[in-house]
Amino acid sequence: MYQTIVIGGGPSGLMSAAAASQYSDKVLLIEKKKGLGRKLKISGGGRCNVTNRLPYDEIIRHIPGNGKFLYSPFSVFDNESIIEFFETRGVKLKEEDHGRMFPVSNRSQDVVDALIKELAVNHVEVKEETAVQNIQRNSDHFIITDAEGNEYNSKTVVIATGGTSVPQTGSTGDGYPFAEKFGHTITELFPTEVPITSKEPFIIRKTLKGLSLKDVSLSVLRKNGKPRITHRMDMLFTHFGISGPGALRCSQFVYKEQKSQKKQEILMKLDVFPDEKENELQQRIKQQIHAAPDKYIKNSLRGMIEERYLNFILEQAGVSEETTGHHISNQQILEITRLFKGFIFTVNGTLSIEKAFVTGGGVSIKEIEPHTMMSKITPGLFFCGEVLDIHGYTGGYNITSALVTGRVSGMNAGIYQN
Repeated sequence: MYQTIVIGGGPSGLMSAAAASQYSDKVLLIEKKKGLGRKLKISGGGRCNVTNRLPYDEIIRHIPGNGKFLYSPFSVFDNESIIEFFETRGVKLKEEDHGRMFPVSNRSQDVVDALIKELAVNHVEVKEETAVQNIQRNSDHFIITDAEGNEYNSKTVVIATGGTSVPQTGSTGDGYPFAEKFGHTITELFPTEVPITSKEPFIIRKTLKGLSLKDVSLSVLRKNGKPRITHRMDMLFTHFGISGPGALRCSQFVYKEQKSQKKQEILMKLDVFPDEKENELQQRIKQQIHAAPDKYIKNSLRGMIEERYLNFILEQAGVSEETTGHHISNQQILEITRLFKGFIFTVNGTLSIEKAFVTGGGVSIKEIEPHTMMSKITPGLFFCGEVLDIHGYTGGYNITSALVTGRVSGMNAGIYQN
């Protein structure tokens, strides 16, 4: 009889098993694939953005999917606790832009190794390449059956199976049927932190394919034309739509706006000069044109923005390549300015959930006790990580959520008595 069985060897499962093993020497971790911490290894471009050092409120703000739920777990184990956990186990961390914390070595493997070593030191039994087929509960314990028909008994179970994004790491949504079996609600699953698709003619023609724009404002628009969300970051035009950090952050709001407006095609807006007011930008454009009235407009405005985007906007504004400063109208200057400050285009969705970095939706947090991560429906059953309906932006926020909920679930599963 085990005290705790943790299902899933990702970041939250590893942390959960490590925490449970501090309170009990009868802990089993079951992972269906070969190798632990597969998602951790590829996170942060292989460097593993292990957490974020911003204040709580900022971290919660960067977890738009039910981030407020984490206030309670944070009171037990938080981002500073994560930093301390790894540094006291030999993984020195460094802070980069926006509070992101990485190993000084820039090796995600060091983070994975620290967690695996913790399991070994605390005598956690690990079974890899073992797929769980069934979980059932009798009067006082759980019985877990694997694909080979082997049975394992435990007082508590932690489901840490992840979402359905990046399925090659083993995240294929296995935990949802188990949760439903015990009466839990699975909120609708959708891709987040994923590139956005568009059928605009300029996308189909690949006019801007491969063009990267720095520090721009990208907005998802509501039905009334007002922004639902705006993110100021870099972005990239692709052969199917838009990508890059700004687009990834906007992606979940594209999905939500499609639901809200009950239609496939919704509008986005791009402002490539977010620091300038429209009238200020208009004056700057006029000055540059009038300073060299004999030049073609595309030459007098060169250097303001990437050349391909400048030429694209001039075309959108109906300004021909031959137009010089002498021949441009005030109306055309107004139109160029307006497009720089608010180019509106149609998008029709995102790439699939398998292509997403993060899964939106999952086990409803209304049915989870935030202080312990235990099910409100089934005593002794715990959840942590991406299987829950909690999702954040990239930047160390999702891993923070996974490690914090993993720690809290493991601690409480390790001490739980019927």
